[in-house]
Formats: sequence, C-alpha cells, structure tokens
Amino acid sequence: MRAERQARHRIACRGAADAGAESLTLQTLAKAPPEGPGHAQPRCAGDPQERGDTRMPITHAQRTPRAVSDYQFASVPARLLRTAARQPTHPAYCVRDAAGWQATNWGDYAAQARQAARALVALGVQPGDAVCILGFNRPEWTTMDLAAMMVGGVAAGIYWSSAANEIAYIVEHSGCTVLLVENVQQWQKAACEPQALSRLRAAVMMRRASTEAPAQTPGGIAPPMTWEAFMALGAGMEHDAEVQQRLDAIQEGGIATLIYTSGTTGHPKAVELTHANLSWTSSALCAAFAVAPQDRLISYLPLAHVAEQMGAICNHVLAGYQLYFANSLETLGEHLQEVHPTIFFGVPRVWEKMQVAIATKLNAATGPKAALARWALRAGRDWHAKALQGQQPGAWLGLKKRLAGKLVHHKVQKALGFDQARILLSGAAPISVENLQFFTSLDLLIGEVYGQSEDSGPTAISLPCFIRIGAAGKPLPGVQVRIAEDGEILVKGPNVFVGYRSRPEATAEALQDGWLHSGDLGRIDADGFIYVTGRKKDLLITSGGKNISPGNIEADLMNLPLVEHAIVVGDSRHYLAALLTLKPDVLRDFAQQRGLAGTMEAWCRSAEVSEELQRGVDAVNSRQSRVAHVRKFSVLADALSIDNGCLTPTQKIRRNVVQRQYAAEIEALYRDEAVG
Repeated sequence: MRAERQARHRIACRGAADAGAESLTLQTLAKAPPEGPGHAQPRCAGDPQERGDTRMPITHAQRTPRAVSDYQFASVPARLLRTAARQPTHPAYCVRDAAGWQATNWGDYAAQARQAARALVALGVQPGDAVCILGFNRPEWTTMDLAAMMVGGVAAGIYWSSAANEIAYIVEHSGCTVLLVENVQQWQKAACEPQALSRLRAAVMMRRASTEAPAQTPGGIAPPMTWEAFMALGAGMEHDAEVQQRLDAIQEGGIATLIYTSGTTGHPKAVELTHANLSWTSSALCAAFAVAPQDRLISYLPLAHVAEQMGAICNHVLAGYQLYFANSLETLGEHLQEVHPTIFFGVPRVWEKMQVAIATKLNAATGPKAALARWALRAGRDWHAKALQGQQPGAWLGLKKRLAGKLVHHKVQKALGFDQARILLSGAAPISVENLQFFTSLDLLIGEVYGQSEDSGPTAISLPCFIRIGAAGKPLPGVQVRIAEDGEILVKGPNVFVGYRSRPEATAEALQDGWLHSGDLGRIDADGFIYVTGRKKDLLITSGGKNISPGNIEADLMNLPLVEHAIVVGDSRHYLAALLTLKPDVLRDFAQQRGLAGTMEAWCRSAEVSEELQRGVDAVNSRQSRVAHVRKFSVLADALSIDNGCLTPTQKIRRNVVQRQYAAEIEALYRDEAVG
C-alpha cells in the first residue's frame, strides 16, 4: 500500500510550502511564543486568549460529514455583504504590525470591497473584464478579488514566484484591464514585456517602501498608482448604484475567476470557474467541516491557487471566521504560536519540517525525560493505530494516552500552535505514511485532501470520522467519483468547471459527458476511500511493451529520508532508472553522524550515501512488481527549482525539462541495457 503515495494534484500549492517550510526550524517551533516589542500577542477582538478556548478533541467517531441540505445560490461578494450585515463588529481579518495583530471587522471589510468596486467602475472596468493580482497574501489581494467579482469582472491571480514571461502571458491571455501588484519588484517583472500591458486601464501597487525608488515604467504605459489613490477613486457614491446593479445581475453560470494551472509543459491553462462553482463548493466545504465564526485560519499559501482562494475568500465570507494574513513565509512558525489556528492546511514540506524540528528536540532529551518522551509517543501511536483500523483501543491504552497527553502531547501541541486545532489537513503532494504516523504519536491526526483546479479544489476530503492513512479521502458530499476502465479518476458534480479559456480542444478532452477526466490514475476501495496511484499522461512504456505509472514509484522513493525529488525514467527502455535529488538538511545530518568530510557535492557522491540510497531503493523495489523495479539511479548535484525551470510555481516536476537538462545523466544510466 505504501507504493500508492500519490503523485497527486492536491488542493493546495506545494510551492509555497517548499519555500515557507524553511522557516519552520527547531527554534521557531520549540521555543515559547515570543514576547516584547515587535512580538506582541494577538489583540484582535475575540482572540483565543480572550475567549479561553480549549482544543476541540479529535476523535475517530466525532461525527459524520454533513452534506449541503439547504443550499441556495449566492455569489461570493453577496455573501460578504450578508456576513457583514449579520456580524458587522466581529473581526474579519487580522494583519500583524510592530504592536501585534490588528483587526478589521466585517463591516469595514465589506465597505472596503465595495469602495474598491466603485473604483473599478470609475476606471471603466466592464462586466467580463479581467483583473489580475500579483503578490503575497494581503488584505488588498482579497479586497480586489471580491471587488472584481462584485462588478461582474473576472479575477485572475498570478503566483508571486512567476517569471516575467509567465506574468506577461497571463496578463495578455486574460485580457487584463487592471493589474494589482504588491510592490516595485513585482511591477518591474510585469513591465519587462510592455506589449502584454497594452490593454491595461490602470496598474495599482499594494505598497511601496519609502526607501524604494519609483517604479520604472515603459514608454506609453502609465505608472502604477498607489492603493490609496486607487481607493480614492471609489470614495464617493456616484458609482454605487452601478455596483449594486452589477452585483444583482450576477448569474450562476457567469465566470467568476480564472485559475491558471502551472502546467508542466507549455503555457498554463486558464480554468474558468463560475459563480455557481465557487458558491456550491464553499457551501459544501463549510458544511462538511462544520466551519463556524469562531474558527481561525492563517493565510500563507499562494492566493493564485484555488485552495487558498477557497480558504481565504470563498469559505471565509460564507462562514465568517477570523483570517490571519501571514507577514511572510518565514514568519509562519511564529504566527502559528500566536494565532493557535483551529483549522490548518499544510503541505507535506511543512509537516516534514515540523517533524524534523520536534524529533530533534525530543532526541536531545536524556535520562528520564527521554524515556518519558518515547513512552508518550508510543502511547499516542498505538492508540491511533487501533482507532484508525476501526478497533476499540481499550481502557488501558486510553488511560496511557490521556496521561501521555498531560505529560508530553499537550506541551508539544502548544509549542507548535496546534493546541486548539480541531482540523489539520495536508495536500498538494504526497505525504509519507511515516510522517502521518509520527503526528499520531503526538495525538495530532492529519487528514489528506485531493482535488484540482478543474473541480474548484476538492474532489475528496478526510475528516476525523473517516481518515485512512495512505488514502486521499472520500468524495466531498455531493460529488460523484468513479474509475474509468483505464484506471483514470472521473469526477462529476456542481464543483466541476465549465472549460479552459480559449482552449476548446483541451476542454473537450477534459470534459466528456459531464465527467471531468482528472488525468489521475487511482482506485476506490470497498469503504469508499480514494487512492491516487499516478498520472495517466506520465505512463512509461518499456521496450518490452509494459505500461508503468511512475507516480507511485516516485512517491515511494520520496518517502526515503534522504530523497527530496525523484524522477523515474524508462520510456522505450529495457528497465527503469531514477534521477534523485537529496534534502540538504537531512544530508548534512547524515554526513555529520558518519563523520564525512568535504562539501555537499562530495557527500552526494560518497559511498556511504550511495549505499544508504541503495538500501532504500531495494525496499521500494520490494513493494513493486519486477518490471517496475528501479535498476539504477543517479544523484543530481543541483536541486530542482522554479528558477532552473525544473519545477512549476506549484512545485510540480516539469518532466520534459528535467529529461532535457539531464539527458547525459540519463544516457549514462543506460550504457549497459543488458541489466536484468
């Protein structure tokens, strides 16, 4: 079963995690929440300290998922106004400055979005016009997104890590009329290809430091206005009636947003999601997870991705919970300790970094403390192992778990900021079974979720009442999932998109008879759990005519402690081989433990590392059929990254780029194809 460590399209972006998880060090996770100037605790009205919340217990029989029973369509901006009318003084979002977390209430948030909508009308934005947004997560991002939808426009997010040519493509392809950028650096990237800006009516900048030079602007393109100047355009009420008229005219089938998928080949496709897609999906998610105004979430993953848009915009305005905007990826660890989120979505790299930090701290303990830690972790793991299999853990094991909680678990949970978390989720990429089991030893149950932009984010979800380690969850209530004859996962439901903008052939391929062809291969077990085993288009056909999906093999290889990325090759070859990159932190620890001298590059070539990897590859092969064995592997000296073109903004491997850049290394693996 471990071989099915899904090469999945998950509902969050791994790219943010790989960058942001670097900040989740032992220091940020194991120390007490910082105090003093610049590190004030949250002061938002109704913050966790003021309410005296306690962590909602996670149990395997907590409840059954709720389906949407009384769903009625309402657009996302209409829901914002309803929530503001219902709870105008409740905190909507919080941002952190030197004095602590500063709250903006729902009444003011709705007023800001409506003012921005009037400003868009003043700029001449018409229904159907695209408004592009480029930058890190900030209130201006979500405000502009809501304003664009409010006036009948189409919002389109751009990953903050995008290169100049990628920004230019999206701006031009979407027909962007207003471009919101975070700062001077992002504007300079956007302005590199001025021909893409030809349809712009205005550019707006979220913020500019007083020390920064003014933005350089190509000839014929107006320089970006400040956010304050933009909002001033909507300060009056002369366009308010027009805004209301357009809001009332929103139709269920109208396009609300464009999600540009980070394609592994060629330009990204623009997924068109309707107002009905966003409305129904957020209703289904909020019902299934029982989201309430008392919940707290941190926004830190890219808002250009559908998952973060669901959490920070669509679900937010429906459920009315508190949203905390992270200052940066590097400060996520501190924010977790301050905010104590009740719901947290992390990608595998975040969970891996947390595990390393916790394990390092626990391993540093000696004597009775070390023995206590080992006992507590074993008690948590044993209890959850039985519960996850549907067995009663028993009174004795339950007693041990409760005692372990008081002595160890609760302290670690508080250090992480998860002492009040009721739902923890992982997605965007495969997470190892070992990683999930480690957190159960701390009485933290992480559920996996699976989906893609084309179905508004979620296909399958995991709740405390149904989690199976290694599975991607069960279908979101109201969504149908079946497996085609060739093993492809097919999806049907109100969350499925209407098509790719200006790509009729791709749309016809993806949507057939109302079913979304996900491109993923998988299976559904007798209990309804979905397992994703690979990507259909990644199939390798060996010279012997065997069809092999490399995704599950790669996922299993990436479960090895040393391995960061794995690319299995072997199309039209006699056997399979693999290109591997290693995790620098783990490699450094490995070298220190074995007394290896030299550089990182030397360690990669060392016999000790090669032997360790071979043992891991042998273990992976033992779980595969003989034809799917990896016979040879090569360790690449360079990491795969967005900068070198090997990864997309969401950290998917561009297989064709890797194979082109490392063609010599691949050929070296096949110099003797008589192997096996």
